[in-house]
Amino acid sequence: MSEPLLSLRGVTKIYGQVHANSGVDLDVEPGAIHAILGENGAGKSTLMKLIYGVETPDEGDIYWRGERFEVTSPAAARKLGVGMVFQHFSLFETLTVVENVSLLVPGSKRELISRIKQLGTKFGLEVDPLAHVHALSVGERQRVEIIRCLLADPKLLILDEPTSVLPPQSVELLFDTLRRLAATGVSILFISHKLEEIRSICTHATILRCGKVTGNVTPKDFDANQLATMMIGRDMPDLAPAKEVEKGPLLLDVAHVSLPTDDPFGVSLEDVSLEVRGGEILGIAGVSGNGQSELAAVISGETMLPRAADGRLSMMGSDVRGIGPAARRKLGFAFVPEDRLGQGAVPQLSLTKNSILTAHSKGMVTRGMIHGSRATEFTRTCIANNDVRTSGASAEAGSLSGGNLQKFIIGRELMLEPKLLFLNQPTWGVDIGAAIAIRKRLIELRNAGCAILVISEELEELFELSDHMQVLHDGRLSGRFKTSETEPKDIGRAMIGAEEAAQ
Repeated sequence: MSEPLLSLRGVTKIYGQVHANSGVDLDVEPGAIHAILGENGAGKSTLMKLIYGVETPDEGDIYWRGERFEVTSPAAARKLGVGMVFQHFSLFETLTVVENVSLLVPGSKRELISRIKQLGTKFGLEVDPLAHVHALSVGERQRVEIIRCLLADPKLLILDEPTSVLPPQSVELLFDTLRRLAATGVSILFISHKLEEIRSICTHATILRCGKVTGNVTPKDFDANQLATMMIGRDMPDLAPAKEVEKGPLLLDVAHVSLPTDDPFGVSLEDVSLEVRGGEILGIAGVSGNGQSELAAVISGETMLPRAADGRLSMMGSDVRGIGPAARRKLGFAFVPEDRLGQGAVPQLSLTKNSILTAHSKGMVTRGMIHGSRATEFTRTCIANNDVRTSGASAEAGSLSGGNLQKFIIGRELMLEPKLLFLNQPTWGVDIGAAIAIRKRLIELRNAGCAILVISEELEELFELSDHMQVLHDGRLSGRFKTSETEPKDIGRAMIGAEEAAQ
């Protein structure tokens, strides 16, 4: 057996009273595609930060090719041979591909252009070196991130949720690239909540639970349900069946809405139409950056359409073009935004105070006076009912892991008992156990007669949840697809704008 490229022994990282990592042992072999599995808050991100030099361990040792070393910064990690592609890209959109690359890789512009083209051909990562990043698709931007890492000749490449923004066709291209890299001896640490992808691409997997290693397995030897059970330490929750329910009244009606954007990197909405009835879930699919943010802003009320504007936008039968988010909520509307910290919650405030932001109508405020005990009780109920891992209702929202904060925000909105619920990327960064629990709650709500609109880049999620789907591409919505009669490849073609996509 070859000597591991990277080894961790007894690595521990503590934040206050929280042991993010506790005595972690890990071996990554040369040429391995090694998955790190775990629930939200299990310590995956912290462990990657320790390896990449963003954080330093409080205890334990890290070895590179058998020799102990300390990495004090990402620059030192890159010099050693560690590269990382983050879930949220770190590219400057106003610069060209080669200009972005030159920020981290030395060499003249001519030399870098030549190397970008050579690497692109070798690993199937073709991209125009002179193209501006804002003009690239999400898949092309990811290629730029990977190329930038590869130009530094890494021996270890860390990928954090690499397929979360890609259509199905691009996932296979990425996996082909990773297999080619591994064949040249590059080791890959792969973080993903998509267990079937892990079974397909990964040769090894280390399972973390509560900051500790609980297992090392070969993914292909287990099915996705078995891997999920090992991750969460209990049986997976069953997904509630979507019962046949009589469709209720039209609760969201968007007809022929167009909205030009002032943002040079934004997307204009063109002739957008959709409708959602009580007892129905409508899913909106699409590659990130095709108008999802603009559509969400219009429906949530963040961007208000003038009443004189063309088209129709109504909720619960009322024209809402000229009214804001608070007035829409009074009609029975609830909203889970994509941006957890900033739109969904205020990081510096306690969970209790974050409850008051949208749930104050639940008896928390009378004549401008806050009933603290009622707000606290509401928050504690939300925490308990949604398995939010936190120290309590007084914990700051910013102290929670991304997945746990998402569970809290969704739980808070569901406790409002809305007539119309809109969720933008509901399970982004949420582990498989929590994602299934969230989907179960949504189907139960739909079965009870709620109208639900979901924007998601997770096709599997939309096929599990939706009665119908539409695809958003370049600011335009496709016609409706009946989910039970549609194949993922049909949605995938529409996501990339193929002319032959079924409408």
